[in-house]
Amino acid sequence: MTDRDVVVVGGGPTGCSAGVFTARYGLDTVVFDRGNAALARAAFVENYPGFPGGIDTETLRDLLHDHVETAGADLVPDMVESVAETADGFRVETQEGRSVETRYVLAAAWYDGGYLRGILGDEAYHEHEHDGETHEHFDPEYADSDGRVGVDGLYVAAPAGERNAQAIIAAGTGAHVARELIADHRATEGYPEGVREHYDWLRPDSEFAGDWGERERWREWYEGRTPDDADADLREQYIDDAFATRRSPDEVEELRERAHDRLLEHIDDDRIRAYLDD
Repeated sequence: MTDRDVVVVGGGPTGCSAGVFTARYGLDTVVFDRGNAALARAAFVENYPGFPGGIDTETLRDLLHDHVETAGADLVPDMVESVAETADGFRVETQEGRSVETRYVLAAAWYDGGYLRGILGDEAYHEHEHDGETHEHFDPEYADSDGRVGVDGLYVAAPAGERNAQAIIAAGTGAHVARELIADHRATEGYPEGVREHYDWLRPDSEFAGDWGERERWREWYEGRTPDDADADLREQYIDDAFATRRSPDEVEELRERAHDRLLEHIDDDRIRAYLDD
C-alpha cells in the first residue's frame, strides 16, 4: 500500500472514530489495528450512549470496525512500528513489512507511542514507576488539546491520559482530532478560516426552507464569514457540499431501514428468533 492521505494508528474507539470522519470527508484512509485495543480489557460496557442495556466489547468492536469500512477506510490488522518524515509527508513501516507513504498520520493507539520517537525525539516521552519497575511511555500531555504536536501533518489522539480512559470519551477525542486534521487540510485547499470547519451531518428538507433553499442566501452567508477576495469557486463548492447533505423524508426513511438492518447483522440469528418468540 502506498500513497494514502491518512494513516490512523489504532483500531479502538479513538482510531475508528477518527477514521470514520476522515474517510467520510473523502480522504483516502487506512486504519492499522494490531488487535489489542484497551477496549478488550473491559468485561462489558454499560456507559456507551445508545446502548441502554449495555454492549459486550466484542460486538462494540465489530460495530466500530464495520463503521470504519462502511465509511470507506481500509482496516488492516497490523502494528505500526515506525513513522518517519518524508519530503511530502510521512513513511509508515509496520510489523508485517508494509511501507506506506501518507500525507497525514493520526496516532490513536493506547500503547507506548514509541513509533513516533524518530520524529518527536526523547522529549515526547517520560519515565514512571509501576510495581517497582521503571517504564517509559509517550507523554499524554505532549499533544495540545486539538492533537497537534508541532509537526505539520502529525496528530495525536492517543495516548492522551484520562481522555482515553472511557470508550465514549476516547471516541469523541478521535473525532475531534480528525476534525482538526480536516480543517487543516481544508486550509491547504484554500478555504478561509471562517469556513474551514467541516460538519459531518445530513440535513432534513426543513433546513432548506425559505431563503435557505436558494444558493444566493448561502452566498451571502459565506461571504459574511470570508475575506472580500475569497475564491469564488471554493464558495460554490462549499454550497454544493451543503446542498448535497439534503435528505427528503423518504430518503431518511430508507436510511433508517438500512441502519436497522445493519444493526441486525451484528446480532446472532438465534437471539433474534428467541426475541421474536417471546
